Formats: sequence, structure tokens, C-alpha cells
Amino acid sequence: MSASVSATEFPYNLTISLPLPTNRLASSALRTLEVDAELSPFVKRTLTLTSPDRDQAADEAAKTVLETTYYATTNRMLRVAVNGFMESLGVVLGVMEELDVDALEMGDAK
Repeated sequence: MSASVSATEFPYNLTISLPLPTNRLASSALRTLEVDAELSPFVKRTLTLTSPDRDQAADEAAKTVLETTYYATTNRMLRVAVNGFMESLGVVLGVMEELDVDALEMGDAK
């Protein structure tokens, strides 16, 4: 748990791990989503990039998983925050699919 988040104050949590094709796409998603801070003092969020292979955790290029962890004071606040995040994530992924060369190449494999 994050050092700034207390399990007593924020007992509800959820981690969403989103694997993306490249570190560049994962980094772009991270930078795009982290600018929108949580507005509620009852919800905290951390965004990080991780590697799907724990042996390559130090290799920046291997960090292709966007890991988002939410902490909330109530299960309702957690649900509301995650719903909003999923909407934003859908927009980010949609833009990547439409405008990013790497994402378009991955889409051709469908």
C-alpha cells in the first residue's frame, strides 16, 4: 500500500492492470490519465508502469503494463471513481487505436 494511504482511512481498494503492446503506449496512457487528479478527498489513486515479467522489472522498455490502484473510504466511492476512470481509459484507448501507428498495426491483427 502507498505510504500516503492508510488502510484504516481507505479500507477499500482495487488494482487494475492493463497490458499494452509497447512501453511507449503504456507511458502515453500513464501521462494522459495522471493529469486528472481525483477530486474527492475520499478516494486516492496511484498510477505506475510495471513489467509483465518480474525478472525484467528494472528494464524501462519492458514496462508495458499500466497498473492503477484505487483506495477509497467506502465501496460506493471506489465504484464511482473506477467507473469514471474506465470512461477516461476508454477515450485514451480509442484515440490510440485511431491515431497511433503502433496501435493501428496491432488492430490489423484482429
